[in-house]
Amino acid sequence: MTSRVYALANQKGGVGKTTTAINMAACVAEAGTPVLLIDLDPQANATTGLGFRPDELGLSTYDLLHGTSLEDVVIDTSVPNLWLAPSHPDLAAAQVELDQGDTLLRDILHGTGERWPYVFVDCPPSLGLLTLNALVAGREMLIPIQAEYYALEGLGMLLETVEMIKAHLNPDLVVSTIVVTMYDGRTRLASGVAQEVRDHFGDQVLKTAIPRSVRVSEAPSYGQTVMTYDPASPGALSYLEAAREIARKGAPQ
Repeated sequence: MTSRVYALANQKGGVGKTTTAINMAACVAEAGTPVLLIDLDPQANATTGLGFRPDELGLSTYDLLHGTSLEDVVIDTSVPNLWLAPSHPDLAAAQVELDQGDTLLRDILHGTGERWPYVFVDCPPSLGLLTLNALVAGREMLIPIQAEYYALEGLGMLLETVEMIKAHLNPDLVVSTIVVTMYDGRTRLASGVAQEVRDHFGDQVLKTAIPRSVRVSEAPSYGQTVMTYDPASPGALSYLEAAREIARKGAPQ
């Protein structure tokens, strides 16, 4: 059995990438499917967002990329069926230490499907070697895109990078999922951007948009997902429906 490995990437910061990684992984896990969330961002926001302090943890994804076994790095979270490979600021050094041709993460995840059918990799908000490593490791790419004009420009650049990776390093990589985040249907701009993305990318775009939400923004400061922080909030319900869409879509052929 092969894991469905999603690399969550967008070189533009502030689009809800880490928030989407945490909450999407949690929603799939809460439905009863074991999930591994890999924090590959030196800022370690996915790690702190789940209630952990990187400086209090023994091992991190830095160690993982330098030969420590996945079993030794992974920790349980408070969400049933969700495990975390935590990050640490030391991971920034890996940007320099990794070789461009490395497929370390792909090798590490080989054969993990029996334990974790779903793997979500939270990438840094840049297209450096850590993100490249994740895109080589995964078959599917999940792109959160904020409903604003400049997000469309950034998406074009990101897709150019994807095509380069497909041509040289990972021919199986597909942008299987795009999710519109921080959506405010009351504004003409947000509606227009969302419609333009749907017109261009069709079924790759989830029907469920994630609304701009104070609850979604607050939850990480309490070390919680929005589902545990406020399960009845519009943000929590939207992430649940988005996760259901992913499950229904199935893996790309």
